[in-house]
Amino acid sequence: MANKKKKAGAAITPKKEVIQKRQDMKLYLYLALSILVLAIVAVGIVMLIKATSGTNKSVKQDTAPAADTAADVYYADIAIKDYGTVSLELYPDKAPITVDNFVSLARSGFYDGLTFHRIMDGFMMQGGDPEGNGKGGSGTTIKGEFSANGVENDLSHVRGTVSMARSSGDMDSASSQFFIVQSDSVYLDGQYAGFGKVTSGMDIVDRICAEAKPVDNNGTIPAAEQPVIESITIREG
Repeated sequence: MANKKKKAGAAITPKKEVIQKRQDMKLYLYLALSILVLAIVAVGIVMLIKATSGTNKSVKQDTAPAADTAADVYYADIAIKDYGTVSLELYPDKAPITVDNFVSLARSGFYDGLTFHRIMDGFMMQGGDPEGNGKGGSGTTIKGEFSANGVENDLSHVRGTVSMARSSGDMDSASSQFFIVQSDSVYLDGQYAGFGKVTSGMDIVDRICAEAKPVDNNGTIPAAEQPVIESITIREG
């Protein structure tokens, strides 16, 4: 009877090897699940980074954000600190996308506090860059409305014309930067989108250009010396 009890007891008691194997299997399963969870988290992070980085890129569009109210003609008053006001007439019939873009930015207050960062006496003055160095924009680019880009626009770049600046390598790269032509520069016709004309204040443009002290041949003005745009007020005709 004693031997039988001993055998019965041995049959129902797990051996050490079996216990160890079970523990090892649990450990392997835990490690496998941990690796799977980490892989899923890593994929999610990569997808999130790609999604958010895409939102920082400049968005190109063939139509600008619609102005609050459509009008046949818009007028803009550019108040320049310590100089006065330069008034413009804008032409939606010549460059509707460009005018809507400019009007929308002005009404939103985008230009308030920005500057004219590039000034070349005898040529033009350029402003509207939030970075103040010619590299910035609103975050949105618009179609270039000029003949070289397949758009009819007969507004010539004569004295007083207002036109959109863009990068030389991309016809659809105009964003927020614009320039006022001081002296006839008709060689720009067909290459840049003229969208308005100065109706009063060309004497202010002449004064700013005459007093500017660019540090290179490209008209770069030091940040501390850039004329400041206090505001751009839009009126409808």
